[in-house]
Amino acid sequence: MGIPEAFQAYVVNKDEQGFRAGVTQLGPEQLPEGDVSIQVSYSSVNYKDGLASIPDGRIVRRYPFIPGIDLAGTVVQSSHPEYEAGDHVLCTGYDLGVSHEGGFSEYARLNGDWLVKLPAGLSAKEAMGIGTAGFTAALSVHALIHNGLKPEHGPVLVTGATGGVGSFAVSILSRLGYEIVASTGKKEKEEAWLKALGAHQVISRDELPPEKPGPISAERWAGAIDPVGGERLADILKQLKYGGSAALSGLTGGTDFPGTVYPFILRNIRLLGIDSVYCPMSVRKDVWSLLAGPWKPESVLAEGIREVGLAELPATLGQILQGQAVGRTVVSMS
Repeated sequence: MGIPEAFQAYVVNKDEQGFRAGVTQLGPEQLPEGDVSIQVSYSSVNYKDGLASIPDGRIVRRYPFIPGIDLAGTVVQSSHPEYEAGDHVLCTGYDLGVSHEGGFSEYARLNGDWLVKLPAGLSAKEAMGIGTAGFTAALSVHALIHNGLKPEHGPVLVTGATGGVGSFAVSILSRLGYEIVASTGKKEKEEAWLKALGAHQVISRDELPPEKPGPISAERWAGAIDPVGGERLADILKQLKYGGSAALSGLTGGTDFPGTVYPFILRNIRLLGIDSVYCPMSVRKDVWSLLAGPWKPESVLAEGIREVGLAELPATLGQILQGQAVGRTVVSMS
């Protein structure tokens, strides 16, 4: 069994006739080379996918193209030594959905070195409900713990807490017994939801800067997970306790921050960069195993995962670009 002669995919294209996007019928010859062919069960919807669906999103590197930076499904054909037909697998990161045809398709062909076998304890739908956002959150928690963070050290700050990375971070940290302070620009609207996920306290992002400007401030956080970045990152670093770490994974708040070396020197703190795209496979497998077991973000998954089909993708991608998406959305290929 392999890829059928005809299948459906969401394709974006840009040429002399302009930009267009929609569901179309493809054949196996229109997929890229790879040593593993997969019947895709689910993909997920991320902000990067939204950018791929517009002409000036600066994500897609060539056209025509199938977006979708995540996928989970079943191997139908393989020449890779680790995989055989019938294996359940998932893929996030690498070039998927950026320069290599992605998950918004009933079938995919890709490099087996990018795959992770779906761990026991996770369904394909749950894995895509977690997706890149949840995986990035778990990598952030993993890095903080690897650098010595323990629940008894004190509160952990999570910025952008209502976003994908932030909400998963709150859920995972709560399962592990940490005291969580969730920072958000939507405190009045989302405080009850964040506390239901496991946050002990919810603060407005405007409460983050220190009371007095200066190179260092009173110790406040044992650790921090920051998918926002920007100017406030410097203030977070000033407030880390001695030996604390901040895990940085995003830049929605900007790419620059006016920091100094003082917190690093005087408090022995660490700024940890989190990359989910080219994360080493050994760490990738370990973290997905944790997400299927003791770190499974039950409080996020229990809220329900919105499921759409390929035909509903245009409207769904528009919603995520306009900031109107709520919770996690997966794309079913069934």
